[in-house]
Amino acid sequence: MNYKKTLDEKVAYRINRKKELVFLRGDFLDLSGYDQVGRALLGLARKGTLVKIGYGLYAKTKLSELTGRPVPIEPLPTLARKALVRLGVTPVATKAEKDYVEGRSTQVSTGRLVGVNKRIDRKIIYKEAEIHYELGAR
Repeated sequence: MNYKKTLDEKVAYRINRKKELVFLRGDFLDLSGYDQVGRALLGLARKGTLVKIGYGLYAKTKLSELTGRPVPIEPLPTLARKALVRLGVTPVATKAEKDYVEGRSTQVSTGRLVGVNKRIDRKIIYKEAEIHYELGAR
């Protein structure tokens, strides 16, 4: 019997094989059309294989030890930096991070402010946690 895989199965298979944690919708456009890939990714997000962290941005999940629900594998600031690299934006250290490293401050950054090398207008958010940007050195 010749069984053909559905688009959902193809996308899930590719996600499982990749070591990357952040995926763009464009990573799967060779499998099918834009809208179909979007529906497949949303279906995987509903199943708990992925979480949506932004427009066309998805992250791999693991089961939370506390709640048993799917949560991103890495913290949101780490995923945001990886997503920005995938989008062609170079993350840089923020002023607060530089001050802490150089000993001018004892405040530890929460990581929700990410320094970038150029202007960006993209929201990266998971539940109530949102990433904000600081334009840094070019």
